[in-house]
Amino acid sequence: MDYKSEFLEIFEKHVTRNGKDRMIEWLCGTDFFTAPASTRFHGACECGLVMHSLNVYKILKARNDIEKLYSDETIAIVALCHDFCKINFYKEGTRNVKNDTTGQWEKVKMYSVEDSFPYGHGEKSAFLVDRFMRLSTEEAVAIRWHMGGFDDSAKAGNFAISDAFKKYPLAVMTHLADLEATYLLEKGTSSVNK
Repeated sequence: MDYKSEFLEIFEKHVTRNGKDRMIEWLCGTDFFTAPASTRFHGACECGLVMHSLNVYKILKARNDIEKLYSDETIAIVALCHDFCKINFYKEGTRNVKNDTTGQWEKVKMYSVEDSFPYGHGEKSAFLVDRFMRLSTEEAVAIRWHMGGFDDSAKAGNFAISDAFKKYPLAVMTHLADLEATYLLEKGTSSVNK
């Protein structure tokens, strides 16, 4: 099964919220199912974004199967939608790299950021989801802070992340699932930075 089919199957099975169909229709009109997850690190390849979203889902679901804190719907929404901020965000291009073996310059694929809606990272994802389906407070907070200390707001000294992690276990679980997917499952998935 391809990533798009797997994503849609999980979403269809677990999400029953009003607005779901409109969101899927919107999603299918974007680059979500073909976009990379980063410019040169994890998932810097075609379909990297949907691959990463599925990996976060599998990790978060496995943790929740042990903890039994949240519904399957909440886990699916938070994990599969946490990086919607990267939809229509990357632009594919090329750069010249010298081949060490031949000494010749060669064009290689690369991605750059072209953000037409600069609204932040996690907050942008939560905003985009909430346009279609109403998020609970805990779901919105988990999506907002999925980057943990890597989020620009946290790096700038915003302490709201600490309060979020204290109040909402789902935020901690989502951040940990994102880290595990990025640094363990997706190691070596960059077609740009090998």
